[in-house]
Amino acid sequence: MEEQVGELWHRLVTRLAYRGFPQAAVKLADVERSVGVMFRALGGDGGLQVTTADSIVNQARRSWLQRLAGAQERISLAWRDDSFLRLPAEVDWLPERSLNRELYLWLAAMAVCDDFDGDDWFVANQRRTRQALERFPGLAGRYRRLVEAHVATRPDPASLGVEEARAEHAIRAALDVPDSVASLPPTRRPPAAVPLWLHPQPPVAPARPAPAEPDDDTARADQQRRDIDHLRRKAERVKTPEKDRGLVTVRMENIFTSGEFVNVDRGSEDEDDLDRAESIARDLDQLSVSRDKRRAAATLKFDLDLPAESEDDSVIGEGIRLPEWDWKQQCLLPDQCRIVPMLAANAHPQALPERLRRTAGRLRNQFQALAPARVWHRAQPDGQEIDIDAYLRFAADRHAGCASAGDALYREIRSGARDLACLLMADLSLSTDTWINDHDRVIDVVRDSMYLFAEALDATGDRFALYGFSSRKRDPVRVHLLKGFDENYSATVRGRIQAIKPGYYTRMGAAIRYAATRLALQPAGRRLLLLVTDGKPNDLDKYEGRHGIEDTRQAVQEARRQGLQPFCVTIDAKGNDYLPHLFGNDGYIVIRRPSELPKRLPLLYAQLTA
Repeated sequence: MEEQVGELWHRLVTRLAYRGFPQAAVKLADVERSVGVMFRALGGDGGLQVTTADSIVNQARRSWLQRLAGAQERISLAWRDDSFLRLPAEVDWLPERSLNRELYLWLAAMAVCDDFDGDDWFVANQRRTRQALERFPGLAGRYRRLVEAHVATRPDPASLGVEEARAEHAIRAALDVPDSVASLPPTRRPPAAVPLWLHPQPPVAPARPAPAEPDDDTARADQQRRDIDHLRRKAERVKTPEKDRGLVTVRMENIFTSGEFVNVDRGSEDEDDLDRAESIARDLDQLSVSRDKRRAAATLKFDLDLPAESEDDSVIGEGIRLPEWDWKQQCLLPDQCRIVPMLAANAHPQALPERLRRTAGRLRNQFQALAPARVWHRAQPDGQEIDIDAYLRFAADRHAGCASAGDALYREIRSGARDLACLLMADLSLSTDTWINDHDRVIDVVRDSMYLFAEALDATGDRFALYGFSSRKRDPVRVHLLKGFDENYSATVRGRIQAIKPGYYTRMGAAIRYAATRLALQPAGRRLLLLVTDGKPNDLDKYEGRHGIEDTRQAVQEARRQGLQPFCVTIDAKGNDYLPHLFGNDGYIVIRRPSELPKRLPLLYAQLTA
């Protein structure tokens, strides 16, 4: 009874203290695409992605009822950094749902404007507002509606102290006429938040320290062992287990299995059985994480070890150095990445899997129609038949007494050839180990796609090559040769495709540059560079985020300047957020159902080369 009364009291006080409008709330997930389109249409940085903003502590004055209920302790505001446009996950500041939706779009327009880094947040936001209204006059009516609705929800200056009242009047004047107030009057407490403006002090992520450069080979090997990649695992956040509330009185390690999570306190202060805890954690497919105020006596660290040399693919050559784009300096840094070409050592020749033969047969029949018809080649030095036209011209010239060579009097029928070359580069990063259903992982779908793609192109006679890639920082970027341009599609190639497995990370720019160097050597009139991936560029170092996005974009532009046609096929549901910036609006496709990739990839090739 006490718990029920307490819960009812908590709900009542919280509802009375809350100053938002939950009935008119709009979630970012519902307007994310519209906001992204508007941000880029207004001239916003195409490399920025729309994502949710972290909540911050609300330092403004709160009423005694809000303090009693613990309401409005944290708020979410919008801000922009080098990689993201961060917007609140939910907006309920205004009393109407349409106004909250317009607030999202207004914030996108504000983020397009200049930073005004030299000014404080109060002046900078006024200037952003003025610039947005000058550049986009069609937003003036929307802005005026937002200001009127927001001012009605702000604290009444008559209820505030002298200092806070002056600050509140200044904010209202700045909202009414942007860039009209020179400064915000000083106050002991920050004023109430202004959701129409960007964050006054956006959080800054701490810079990741650069890895030390080893002096010799031994030090380099030691450094690599210390910098082994952290394995990314699926996780869920759960409530902290209550202390001493288990159903049994024995130690929990005796019943804790590696297959399920039990919400009981495991005794985090004990470290006598750390090896067993680490072993159990390694076997879990999903980690359950909770927040505990007490400090644990030991922590677990997950490392992504390199495979044993005997089990790894064979290295071909010493590696190839390639440049990388530094988007902050706006220049190519030479010899930044080392490509390590590799070939599967233990791949055994094999036939096409039985489950794919029916689909492969249908694709072969369809793609054989794309092969050029057999045509007669006339005036040949030798051939299957005499070329009557060439012979009559030769005989007429001889009869007229003219000298005429008789070395081109035959004709021969030969198959035509499509002037095409295609290189398919598949992403073999760690994320391809993810399960897409009860039966298949992403790597299985990629493998089947390569099988069917090769079967289809073999039927057309087009020259093609197959590669896979993954990376571990900028050295090495592992590129696996599955089929070269000079190889015939055979059981050996199928064996290499069968041997592919998830690797490490996705340094996409380096992979595209290497593929471009291979494809540019082909003497074809049309050369297609096809990239198959399941996510955006990422790696362990600074390549995670904007650096990887801009380097990949630069690599795509370099490939186009070489006369190549880059095209991206992704199964990432969020691909529309960043791929237009990388490949252009017509340079990519998002396949919503990953299981459809094997069948759709060959048909997509037919459309691109029609």
